[in-house]
Amino acid sequence: MARPTAGAPGTGKPDHKAAPGPQAAAAGTPRRTAFLLSQLGSLSAARFAERTGAMGLSASDAGTLRLVGHSPGLSQRLLANRLGALPSSVVPLIDSLETRGLVERSRSSTDRRNYELRLTPAGRAMVHQLRTVAEDHESELLSALTSEQSAELARLLALVAEGNNVDGELHRNTATPDSSGTGSEPK
Repeated sequence: MARPTAGAPGTGKPDHKAAPGPQAAAAGTPRRTAFLLSQLGSLSAARFAERTGAMGLSASDAGTLRLVGHSPGLSQRLLANRLGALPSSVVPLIDSLETRGLVERSRSSTDRRNYELRLTPAGRAMVHQLRTVAEDHESELLSALTSEQSAELARLLALVAEGNNVDGELHRNTATPDSSGTGSEPK
């Protein structure tokens, strides 16, 4: 990837046509791509957690709201499965979202052992806000790239994710709180 210089003349934006910088791999030198992906993932997760925290949500809350919004009527058991979490770890997460008026649960009409989850109007509004936050977050994170480079990066990362059986729609284990209580990874 090209290293931005002080800026493209008159734009105040980085010049992406500059010569490759020190991160470019020399012949025979490992590229460190996995390391850079890890570093960027950590940076992205921390920044997104800050943004969701400002909304009063943990990253786990945000991911769960998004998933329930995409799958109204999803059972708690299927939610846990989708998140890669134990069903018992999802219960306090849903309890919290329900207490805050963002999610409602009701007994399944087809299987009385299960609860179905749906967003409340407040939950739908929160998902709308999260969408805006996520778009702003992505724009900020990728601001060093042109729109064409951004699209190419997205295409390549989707291939890498698919090749490693990574669900590009959510973080696994988002319902498992870490030591900070904000969830292991943001959504």
